[in-house]
Amino acid sequence: MAIQRKALGRGLDSLISMDDTPARGTSAINDVPLDKITPNPDQPRTTFDEEALAELAASIRELGIIQPLSLRKTGADTYQIIAGERRFRAARLAGLESVPAYVRTANEAELTEMALIENIQREDLNAIEIALTFRKLIDQYELTQERLSERIGKKRATIANFLRLLKLPSEVQLGLRDKRVDMGHAKALLGIDDPRVQLKIYKEIIRDGLSVRKVEELAKAWQQSRAEGEPAAGDSAKAPNPYASSHDFDLLKNHLSAAFHTPVSFSCDRQGKGKITFQFSSEEDLTRLITLFDTLR
Repeated sequence: MAIQRKALGRGLDSLISMDDTPARGTSAINDVPLDKITPNPDQPRTTFDEEALAELAASIRELGIIQPLSLRKTGADTYQIIAGERRFRAARLAGLESVPAYVRTANEAELTEMALIENIQREDLNAIEIALTFRKLIDQYELTQERLSERIGKKRATIANFLRLLKLPSEVQLGLRDKRVDMGHAKALLGIDDPRVQLKIYKEIIRDGLSVRKVEELAKAWQQSRAEGEPAAGDSAKAPNPYASSHDFDLLKNHLSAAFHTPVSFSCDRQGKGKITFQFSSEEDLTRLITLFDTLR
C-alpha cells in the first residue's frame, strides 16, 4: 500500500509524461488500431447516452476525431483507455479502424486518477460518478480528503460535499446520476437526516418541479419542526412531543408544503393543541397564499 501512496504523490507532470509508440518514432500523437485498445474497467464514467453516441459517430464520419484519446500501454502492441472511452465507442460505431491517441505512462493508481481529472476538466461525469470515484481513491489508496484535494486540484469542502451525496437514498442517487435533479436539490435534501422524508420530497421535486430554493425552505422547515418537537438537552421535565414525531404528522406537513409551495411547520403540545405556520418570502408570496386560501372557502 505504501508503494501506491508514493505513486499518487507524484506531480502532475509525471502523470502526463509521454511514451510514444515505437512504430511511430517521435510523433506525439499516434494512430492506434481500435482492436488493440480495451476500455478501463475502473473508468469513472459509467453511463453513455446511446443517442448522443450515435450523433458523435455521425460527426466523426464527417470530420474525424478532433481530440485524441489518452491511452496507456499494457503490452507490446496493446493499450488501455485512460480518457476518451466515449470517442472510442463512437469511432467503432462510425466504422473507423484506428484512432489518434496520446500514449502515456501510468500505473493502476495513476490510471484512475488521470481518468478522473480528465473527465472532471471536461465536465463529462455526473455528480454520483465523481463521488464514487472520490470514495474509491480515498479507500483504495488510503488518502485523506485533504490529500485528495491536493492531488486533483479541488477544495476539500468540494470533495466532502460530493462524498455526502452517497448518504442519500439510492433512488435519489439514481435521479442525480440521470440528471432528473441537480446538485443543488441533492445538497438541500442532505439538510434532512430522515431518509423517508428525503425520498418523499425527492418525489415531489420530480412531480411538481420544485426549485432548489423551495427544497431548501422545506428542509429548513423540517429542521425547525424537529427542533420544536424534541426536548432541550438535559431537560428531563419535557417529554418528546408524540404528535410532532409521528410519521403521519410529517406526511401531512410535507403534503401541505407541496400543495401550497411553501414551508409549513407544526407545533403541538401534549394535549393536542397547537398551530400550523405557513411561511412566505415576500409580499407577493403572501398575496399568493391568501388567494389560495380564498379558493378553499
